[in-house]
Amino acid sequence: MLDKYNWQPPNDWLQIKTIDLHTGGEPLRVITEGLPEIKGKTILEKRRFFRDNLDHIRTGLMWEPRGHADMYGAMITEPLSEGSDFGTFFLHNEGYSTMCGHAIIALVKLMHDTGWLVKENNEYVIDAPPGLICARAEVKNGKVVRTTFKNVPSFVLLADQKIEVPEIGEVKFDVAFGGAFYAFVDAESIGIGLEDKDYNQLIDWGKKIKYAVMSNFDIRHPFEDDLSFLYGTIFTGRAKNPKHHSRNVCIFAEGEVDRSPTGSGVSARAAIHSLKDGLKVGEQITIESILDTTMTVKVVEETTFGPHKAVIPEVSGTAHITGRHSFCFDPEDALKTGFIFR
Repeated sequence: MLDKYNWQPPNDWLQIKTIDLHTGGEPLRVITEGLPEIKGKTILEKRRFFRDNLDHIRTGLMWEPRGHADMYGAMITEPLSEGSDFGTFFLHNEGYSTMCGHAIIALVKLMHDTGWLVKENNEYVIDAPPGLICARAEVKNGKVVRTTFKNVPSFVLLADQKIEVPEIGEVKFDVAFGGAFYAFVDAESIGIGLEDKDYNQLIDWGKKIKYAVMSNFDIRHPFEDDLSFLYGTIFTGRAKNPKHHSRNVCIFAEGEVDRSPTGSGVSARAAIHSLKDGLKVGEQITIESILDTTMTVKVVEETTFGPHKAVIPEVSGTAHITGRHSFCFDPEDALKTGFIFR
């Protein structure tokens, strides 16, 4: 019966095709077909064009009924910088992020395993909003089993700060950049857990802390205004596995919970631990997520970035393909651009 089922959407319906993956449990929906031209000479220009002209596609694919409050996405573009292999920018429930490590890990898996772009040396150079990202695939039996990428310079913007947050009290925090800015809070110091049972409280407190920090501190990237905002709150704590360094739960955008340890977040943590705890070049730590999945990060270089002491972190993790989808947008559907309850 299914072999005879050949319904096709009418020609006037928007049709978008995607391939979905996850990295450590965190979803990634990659748009592969169906988009109009995205204009711009740089990845930031293309991201602005998409935001200003095609944002209904973001909401239609990230929000319900096609997505959910914690969906995450990526756009693929042609290479825009000399020596790069392709470009990308990132989508979520609130808008557009500056960097996404879990997406980089998944995109390398996608490129190689689908045959979209196979590099003989298994090395990829990716145009991303914060700069060029160099990634390397570990391939076994023709499939990517692990991806490692060298991130942009990561640094501490604010160290050992305090703020009063309504309904929480005094919160001690650092703000660091690993491709995006996060406020880092020790979970135990404010009495919050880092398990799945703490999910709703983590969202609530993560948002409250983020907005309090945003309202009282200037979050400024040294070179790019488009990167000058606080993306989320990351709660840190003890690892479950004694072989691991620690645990991360990232609350970003409009209350999204990262199921992975957060690639840009562990990059920023490398900068924090380098500054505060003497994490040395070549030292590697493994960080858990709310799902107990892990990423590793190590400092491969010390540098400066504008006025800041910085490190170059190298992040490693695994991704898996979960599906291939063809989405339709009925022009008569009042909910075609999606809805969200968070």
